[in-house]
Amino acid sequence: MDPEQRRKRKRVVAARHLHISSRSLFLCFSFLIFLLFLSSHHHFFFFTPSTFRPSLTASTLSLLYSSASNSILDPLIPTTPSYTLQHRILFPDHHLLILTNPQQQQQKLHELECVYYTLHPNASSSGSPEPVLEVQVRPVLSTDRYDESRSIVRCPLPQTNSSAGGGPKAVDLRRRGEVGRRSLGILMNQTAQSWDRVAYEATLDGDTVVVFVKGLNLRPHKISDPTRIRCHFGLKSFHKDNAFLLTTRAVSVAQEVVRCMLPQSIRNDPDKARGIRVTVSYLGGNVRHPVRVLVPSVARVSSPGGGGRVQKRNRKKHELCACTMVWNQASALREWVTYHAWLGVERWFIYDNNSDDDIENVVQDLDLQGFNVSRKSWPWIKTQEAGFSHCALRAREECKWVGFFDVDEFFYFPSEFQQPLGEGVPGENYLRSVVANFSYSKSIAEIRTACHSFGPSGLKSPPKQGVTLGYTCRLQSPERHKSIVRPDLLDISLLNVVHHFQLRVGFRYHNMPEGTAIVNHYKYQVWETFKAKFFRRVATYVVDWQEDQNKGSKDRAPGLGTEAIEPPNWRRQFCEVWDTGLKDFLVSYFAEPATGLMPWEKSSL
Repeated sequence: MDPEQRRKRKRVVAARHLHISSRSLFLCFSFLIFLLFLSSHHHFFFFTPSTFRPSLTASTLSLLYSSASNSILDPLIPTTPSYTLQHRILFPDHHLLILTNPQQQQQKLHELECVYYTLHPNASSSGSPEPVLEVQVRPVLSTDRYDESRSIVRCPLPQTNSSAGGGPKAVDLRRRGEVGRRSLGILMNQTAQSWDRVAYEATLDGDTVVVFVKGLNLRPHKISDPTRIRCHFGLKSFHKDNAFLLTTRAVSVAQEVVRCMLPQSIRNDPDKARGIRVTVSYLGGNVRHPVRVLVPSVARVSSPGGGGRVQKRNRKKHELCACTMVWNQASALREWVTYHAWLGVERWFIYDNNSDDDIENVVQDLDLQGFNVSRKSWPWIKTQEAGFSHCALRAREECKWVGFFDVDEFFYFPSEFQQPLGEGVPGENYLRSVVANFSYSKSIAEIRTACHSFGPSGLKSPPKQGVTLGYTCRLQSPERHKSIVRPDLLDISLLNVVHHFQLRVGFRYHNMPEGTAIVNHYKYQVWETFKAKFFRRVATYVVDWQEDQNKGSKDRAPGLGTEAIEPPNWRRQFCEVWDTGLKDFLVSYFAEPATGLMPWEKSSL
């Protein structure tokens, strides 16, 4: 080839390269315009530098929108769908596993068992560099229905062999008696989320979503600045790489509760949001180099009722409802529900915080007796404030007023109960009539009632006829209060400190006079019952009693240490005033004449 031909060939090749480069440039520019168009409408999670300056930590992206685990349990019946293990959460005393399963498969969960895998690198006895896999199998602690499409399984923490060391660990489920094991590579990449930092629940509320998050470390009992918080939503159309996540701003933040606007694309039809995974992010780093940190999530957007019984908007609301959170207090429910039903409570929301004392059957029995009681599985430990915020949303469509009080607390009206007997029993539906008098108030959104704390009253064992008849000696002065609120008049933050809520601007609370109303709080019961408080405190900002902190807190019993050891003369403590008012009233009007049985005793026979 002569020099002239070489020059012509180079010009042709250069022209082709120029053509290809121009075409590539045009395609890239068009794609950039397309992304800008999308981001202007949806605020996508991946931002261009001109619209979002802080960098984003990507380590949690796979945690937020990884698809369901490849650990799929074999069908228990060959013709039925299988369980799919979605999430693993590590609590201080157990593993919580969330799995999807058909409704008809719920009764089969008891056939599962927990399997633990520990990888020991370079531990082969033959000297081979191949790792050794240790496998443990243990029975499940309990199983429960979580919502309309998911169930939960609680597994104990695995036994540890400190001398063996060990590498990565994983927990899985299998059918009892099943042989073989899952793919090791997949299992070791599915580590459990730490309960210290995770978005765990989300519910719709109008054109917003309320997300419940552990680990934001916000100031307790205060409303925080929402400008540093964002919510992130998954796109159902991106299943493979989940490249895009819709982002919206937070409009309120308090404690563990974040409220964000729904994305514009689904705001007009919130049903589209149901089932979508959601989480939050916050600004970390420093002023010069801010970093947006994404919180791992197991939360999926649901309706406030969670797929359960939700009252239609066009039906009349209950005047008075009650909400409580319990852990292994099934034995106290019948007395508490029966008594307050007589006072006028029409609906009960029971948030079950990992009970294992047959509470589900007790709730079902009460509901069958016409008491309108429902139970919600709430597996999130030390989240009472968040649970009450959730309950306030859930009850708003059904109830005008909601009382937030525990199953050892009983409303008592001394003056009303002492009225001479006319038609019916004095005081019937009296609590409901009290709150109804405030239903049309232009300023009252909360009714507070002081508490009298009762002691063991000399007893050595739990009273057979219930706390209202057994404990009759109390402290002289009231301690704290409990509240009944208008759920439609709460601040959008849903901030509460268990005993009361933050109200909307312009509304206030009303204190009930002590001579008119009081809450009998059977707080310091016999040691057999009371010692359970050492092992679990449900409130978020109350230190567990086994920890050597805040020993002077009013939440603790005076003089107790950090171990569940019965103090000397416990049964005679906290006794300054003998108060048999409620007991005398109940025995007079409610005891069966022939047997002396109380209504809640008869219902449990």
